[in-house]
Amino acid sequence: MARARKRDRLRWSKLYTFSCFGHPHTDEAAGPAAVSGSPVGGPGFSRIVHCNNSILHRRKPLKYPTNYISTTKYNVLTFLPKAIFEQFRRVANLYFLLTAILSLTPVCPFSPVSMIAPLAFVVGLSMIKEALEDWRRFMQDMKVNSRKVSVHKGEGEFEFRHWEDLCVGDVVRVEKDQFFPADLLLLSSSYEDGICYVETMNLDGETNLKLKRSLEVTLPLEEDETFKDFRGIIRCEDPNASLYTFIGNLEYERQVYALDPSQILLRDSKLRNTAFIYAVVVFTGHDSKVMQNSTESPSKRSRIEKKMDLIIYILFTVLVLISLISSIGFAVRIKLDLPRWWYLQPQNSNKLDDPTRPALSGIFHLITALILYGYLIPISLYVSIEVVKVAQAHFINQDIHMFDEETGNTAQARTSNLNEELGQVHTILSDKTGTLTCNQMDFLKCSIAGVSYGVRASEVERAAAKQMASGAADHDNPVEDVWESNEDEIQLVEGVTFSVGKTQKSSIKGFSFEDDRLMQGHWTNEPNSSTILLFFRILAICHTAIPEVNEATGALTYEAESPDEGAFLVAAREFGFEFFKRTQASVFLKEKYTSSNGTTERGVQDSQFIGVQQQKKANDGNYEG
Repeated sequence: MARARKRDRLRWSKLYTFSCFGHPHTDEAAGPAAVSGSPVGGPGFSRIVHCNNSILHRRKPLKYPTNYISTTKYNVLTFLPKAIFEQFRRVANLYFLLTAILSLTPVCPFSPVSMIAPLAFVVGLSMIKEALEDWRRFMQDMKVNSRKVSVHKGEGEFEFRHWEDLCVGDVVRVEKDQFFPADLLLLSSSYEDGICYVETMNLDGETNLKLKRSLEVTLPLEEDETFKDFRGIIRCEDPNASLYTFIGNLEYERQVYALDPSQILLRDSKLRNTAFIYAVVVFTGHDSKVMQNSTESPSKRSRIEKKMDLIIYILFTVLVLISLISSIGFAVRIKLDLPRWWYLQPQNSNKLDDPTRPALSGIFHLITALILYGYLIPISLYVSIEVVKVAQAHFINQDIHMFDEETGNTAQARTSNLNEELGQVHTILSDKTGTLTCNQMDFLKCSIAGVSYGVRASEVERAAAKQMASGAADHDNPVEDVWESNEDEIQLVEGVTFSVGKTQKSSIKGFSFEDDRLMQGHWTNEPNSSTILLFFRILAICHTAIPEVNEATGALTYEAESPDEGAFLVAAREFGFEFFKRTQASVFLKEKYTSSNGTTERGVQDSQFIGVQQQKKANDGNYEG
């Protein structure tokens, strides 16, 4: 039985004027003329997707890969040859393999078991470690493949299926805070304009939400029952690794509509700030863009291991020199001295000590010496390192200092090959500062009509003040004593004062403002109170956020596109201007201190809002976060 859903009757096209920017609207009703000159159908653009008719994609010629993914390095058939090849890439293992083969010849001075057994133990231990780590990758893949998503099974009814059972052409319904199971074409969302927020942190590391918009022609597909007779054909580009491009057409109701990246939802992205969306599967499994960008698990070798190989080369060179000197001396003694020392002559002479062929005897003695002196190269060195690496990986997984309290996750060492490289950062490449930060905004200070408000110092200011304090403090007054004092301000030089006292972390996320001049309605006593009033109203109006009621606490939470907007709204609420409702043409606030009768509800229309925007540009309203 299809579930009926209450849709958020809110046209986001109105919000674009609120946020002072607009999105270009494509003329989707232009028909085939709108897509003239499109490369669809040519080389590299030959993919055909029959929407809501996935059975056509389970047989040739439209049989596409399943949605099953694997990031493992080995499988049942390739484990043995690949693992053996990886082990014998090490110089020491290759050397001991050679000596193990030579130990089977008559020139070996001891039992072959003493050479084969240590080599088998070392290689076997390393292969077991590789197998266990690859098994963990396999279990993680199985966990992802076994996730469930609601899929249209026919007659307007949806059922839950595992991700790995998805096929191209399936219509899926993704709920809020769920990951997209494949590369999807957005059809509609819980908002009337077909808008949804997408978090692409797993793809590009960006925590800001991306805005996606469906075609207007598919907006009526807003309930489960509407997909009973839904049919369409997508003709688009073949699978590729470009995350930010997409070219295709949608043939629907005898019309052709152009598609672009704003309608594509990529696998491993997450739906945020949107109750649900309907979409059709375009690329599955290893055809998806995120898997097209992935590479096979490389064979990683640390710098220590590479230096060990260099040391092995040096030791092997020394071993050859020692064995060569010993063999030359043996050949000389066999040729010159053995005939005179009749009492040393063996009863049954052979080619190993034949005085008539001293050169051949020297060659055989060289092989014997290489085996006999082979313990100069320690085979136990690699065993010890492998054991240490496995132990380090275990300690990393159990380290309480690397436990994330917010998500409840511990560190996971997927491979122990590079443990010794941890902390040895050589180069940091960053396109901007946001890549290396948590992207959390706090409202600390503001400037209204040239007057600065906010007494709490930011982390940068506190660090700068501490640095200057350490340079100015004498040896009799340690910096720690100055830093931990209860004083609110420290004057290092004349005319320069820093607030470096102890600061308590605010209990309100996104709001760390402290100034009695503005808090608790005291701003009404300021000489520029009218300007401050306008500033607070602008703070509570200029955004595209959506208010949502927390069912557990009854408090309002804001679904914002970026942390900046969320911090602005929290600050406005704490100042007494709570944004609580939005319609297609109005924004409603609860103003606490502008009326003597208590809290006043005030609405701002679209035309009034544009006037407020213009006034904002004429005033100095800045913030620090």
